[in-house]
Amino acid sequence: MGLIIAISGKPGAGKTTFAREVANSFNLRYVSSGMLFRQIASEKGVSLLELHKLAERDYEIDKVVDFKALEEAKRGNVVIEGHLAGWILRDVADIKIFFTAPLEVRAVRVAARDGIPYEEALKEIRFREESNKLRAKIVYGFDLDDLSTFDVVFNTNRLTKEVIAETLKTLISKFIEHRTTGGRDASHRDR
Repeated sequence: MGLIIAISGKPGAGKTTFAREVANSFNLRYVSSGMLFRQIASEKGVSLLELHKLAERDYEIDKVVDFKALEEAKRGNVVIEGHLAGWILRDVADIKIFFTAPLEVRAVRVAARDGIPYEEALKEIRFREESNKLRAKIVYGFDLDDLSTFDVVFNTNRLTKEVIAETLKTLISKFIEHRTTGGRDASHRDR
């Protein structure tokens, strides 16, 4: 089936940046649940926040996005990035990674990325996080504060992008090496 990596995180923590980096570094397909969600918003002619509000009443919106993510994962050789990816793919993904950072740091990043005022970014992040938590709990019974399903959690506040990227490459390379050698250290084989 090939390597399956699930990447989740809080808005503005860097999950998209690092998911793309991992996909490029390991020649994997990149699938973004957020892009699928935004595509639905565009098709419905509503904003991202409006779609979050609609999704609180119509759970099929999340189910469609999450089903598509699961189907893409089953094809293998992929990095699936999304708020719920680690939970949705917990039984399928080889490696599950979560990204976080303090709320204020994430708001500065989102404001810069989206060209909006800091206060607006802060409000948007808070709303999206509460909406995601509510829907994850109601639709799937997931507690988004419980990160125990993840293999690694990165706080992107103090580590540079380069340090995190190199750490990810080492982690994934070691995982591939371990899987290739059947879990045995290659230096101990057939002594």
